Amino acid sequence: QVQLVESGGGLVQAGGSLRLSCAASGSAFGLYVMGWYRQAPGTQRELVAIITSGGGTNYADSVKGRFTISRDNARHTVDLQMNSLRPEDTAVYYCNAKNVFHPDIDYWGKGTLVTVSS
Repeated sequence: QVQLVESGGGLVQAGGSLRLSCAASGSAFGLYVMGWYRQAPGTQRELVAIITSGGGTNYADSVKGRFTISRDNARHTVDLQMNSLRPEDTAVYYCNAKNVFHPDIDYWGKGTLVTVSS
């Protein structure tokens, strides 16, 4: 079992920055690919960024060059630094942990709301 708790959401003006953090409890953090997803009202949840235990990353095209995902395997945390925020980045952001060997095993946090005003 993995429990995920997000923090760091809030209201920011367009062009501003926010940093989201996700704290994971449970064992074997290194066995999980960690990711951030988001869901805006009336839309499906979409991938924002993922990071492997070795630091390999992948980003949605819409956030490349603006967002940076990082993880601390010792502290069991994964962060999302969001710069140059746009109103279309407004969404609930969710932390996800997906087991490398059993991808059908994944866990979600409850989400944190990011609102970008124009």
